[in-house]
Amino acid sequence: MKQLGPKARTFIKRPVQLSTVCLLMLVVAIGFYIVGTRSGDIAAWLRQNQNSGLPQDLDLSSLQQVYDKLRQQYDGTLNVDDLINGAKKGLVSATGDPYTVYFTDDEAQEFSDDLDGKFSGIGAELGSEDGNLVITSVLDDSPAQKAGLQANDIIAEVNNEDTTDWSIDQAVSTIRGEKGTTVKLTIVRDQEVKEFSIVRDDIVNPSVKYEILDGNIGYIRISRFAEDTAELAQEAADKFVSQGVTGVILDLRGDGGGYLTAAQSVAGLWLTSGQEVVQERTGSTVQETLYAEGTAPLKNVPTVVLIDGGSASASEIVAGALSDHQSATLVGTKTYGKGSVQELVDLPLGGGQLKVTIAKWYTPNGDNIDGEGIAPDVEVTASDSSSGDDAQKTKAIELLKK
Repeated sequence: MKQLGPKARTFIKRPVQLSTVCLLMLVVAIGFYIVGTRSGDIAAWLRQNQNSGLPQDLDLSSLQQVYDKLRQQYDGTLNVDDLINGAKKGLVSATGDPYTVYFTDDEAQEFSDDLDGKFSGIGAELGSEDGNLVITSVLDDSPAQKAGLQANDIIAEVNNEDTTDWSIDQAVSTIRGEKGTTVKLTIVRDQEVKEFSIVRDDIVNPSVKYEILDGNIGYIRISRFAEDTAELAQEAADKFVSQGVTGVILDLRGDGGGYLTAAQSVAGLWLTSGQEVVQERTGSTVQETLYAEGTAPLKNVPTVVLIDGGSASASEIVAGALSDHQSATLVGTKTYGKGSVQELVDLPLGGGQLKVTIAKWYTPNGDNIDGEGIAPDVEVTASDSSSGDDAQKTKAIELLKK
């Protein structure tokens, strides 16, 4: 899942160890430092996983043969760096896992900027579904939102080019561009074709926004789980408590995820210290269990969590934890369904970044929602309001007032 923006991301942030670099240097280099460290030797974990029987070194003679033939016979100009990056991308994509990805240095920087909420583009998040490029969510107050793009829109063409065989990365690089320039998207929505011309803009988007509705209902919107999320969410919770709110709406619609520890911190606003938030497993082996920490300022405040098909990864971790502990009612539509955790591994040789799936995650009740999603307690679609109002948010307010 790739952002035009964040998307379907749950990450671990930990220091890199030299042993990890040696094991993975044939694949990529990575330069991002993800949130939160985990105890234990990463290399030891790598040795015990299901790929421990593979050879430590790959026989790359056949790859060298391909390069030799290209160099000798290709009628065109070759770029060595592009060839090496292409080989790395091919090696990683052969896993068949859409969440295990190789980034070049430029792509890695773009990815980092996405999570920080600073980028130039249209402010939409892009994924793949049934072979189609699909908009999974749009960012608040973005050009995409203002133009009318919606989650689940299929991108059929970009600037009149058919996207049938495009990768997500190709679509992202084409749709992004300098502030003030225009990109044309041909969208398929409910079997209807729509055209959008969208002017790109610089976007700086804090991950958390909050307000108090109707005098006594706290509303907190989390658009992604970033570096600033825990602090901003705590600020919102403190504000709600000081104002004596009688209910809280946690809006995770269109939130494609982010840092695992940010999800842990947000869940801890409702869950008592020591309550389980999420468990990571490789196969049947439990790698780590994360628990709520802190004082749970919203523990006894009735809460509704808004979810939809764009709620993924870290969003699903929070929604699943609050639901399993009966700390919130879920309203909206089924979530995206991404039940795996990725790690960004820093490998200095050659530059670049590897985002690699390291585990599956499970809710406190032991459920892995990969490919399934989390169903709401109260289903309300975005189109349930004929007046154009936010039907899901309206339902949440109604439930809390009861």
